[in-house]
Amino acid sequence: MTFQPATAIVTASDSGIGRATAVALARAGLDVGVTWHSDEEGARETARLVEAEGRKAVVAQLDLMDVPGCGDVIDRLAEELGGVDVFVNNAGTGDSVPFLDVDLEGWRRVVTTDLEGAFVVMQRAARLMVSRGRGGRIIGVTSVHEHQPLMGSSAYDAAKHGLGGLLKTMAIELAEHGITVNAVAPGLVATPMTDIDPAQAAQTHRPGIPLGRPGVPEEIAAVIAFLASPASSYVTGASWPVDGGMLQMGPMAGAALESDDWRRI
Repeated sequence: MTFQPATAIVTASDSGIGRATAVALARAGLDVGVTWHSDEEGARETARLVEAEGRKAVVAQLDLMDVPGCGDVIDRLAEELGGVDVFVNNAGTGDSVPFLDVDLEGWRRVVTTDLEGAFVVMQRAARLMVSRGRGGRIIGVTSVHEHQPLMGSSAYDAAKHGLGGLLKTMAIELAEHGITVNAVAPGLVATPMTDIDPAQAAQTHRPGIPLGRPGVPEEIAAVIAFLASPASSYVTGASWPVDGGMLQMGPMAGAALESDDWRRI
C-alpha cells in the first residue's frame, strides 16, 4: 500500500474508454499522458478535461503499427510528465471478416496493433518503472474476447488471447520490482467503436447481457482506476471482466438461439 502514483499514460485516450480513464486518473490526482492515432482534436479535448481536474496533460500521437518506433513516444511522454507510474494500454483495433476471407494484410494490421505494438509500449513503460525503482501499475485493456471468441474476429480474438497471456507473464516477471500487471476485459460498451451513444446506454436493451444493457466508458474506467491505485496492491496477473455478466451466459445464450443467423456476420 506504499505505492503512490503521480503520473500515468493512457493510450488511445482521445475518446471512449481511454478518455474516461484519463479523466478518472486525473481525478485521482495523477498527471496524464494522452495519446491519439487519428483524432488529435479528441485528444486535445481529453487533455482539457484532465486539466479541468487540476492536473497536467501531455498529448502525443501514437501509431502502434510503427514497430518499434512507437516505444519512443512512451519515452518522450514519460520525460515530459516526469516519469510514468501507471501505464494503461488501451489502444486497439479490430474488424469483422469471416476467417476464410481474412487476408494477410488485414491479419497483420490487427495483430500488430493489438499485440505486437502493445508489447513494445508496455515493455518501454515497464523499463522506465524498473529504472526508477518506485514500483508501478500496468493495465491492459483486452476484451471479453480475451476469454471467449467472436464470429468474424479471428485476428482480434488471437491478438486479445495473446495479450492476456502476455500480461500474465509480465505479472510474474515484474512482481519483484513492485509492478503489478492486470487486464481489464470490457464487454459491450457504448463508445464510438460500437456506435452506441453512452447517453442512451440505459435505454438500449440487450437481453443477452444479465444487466440488460451496454456499459458506459466510466464503468470500465472505474475498475482501471482501482487497479492503478494503492488499494490494488495485492492484485496482479488477473483479468477483470467488466461486462454486465455477459461471460456467464455462454451455455444459456447458446441454448436459447432458435436460428442459424448467428453464423453470418
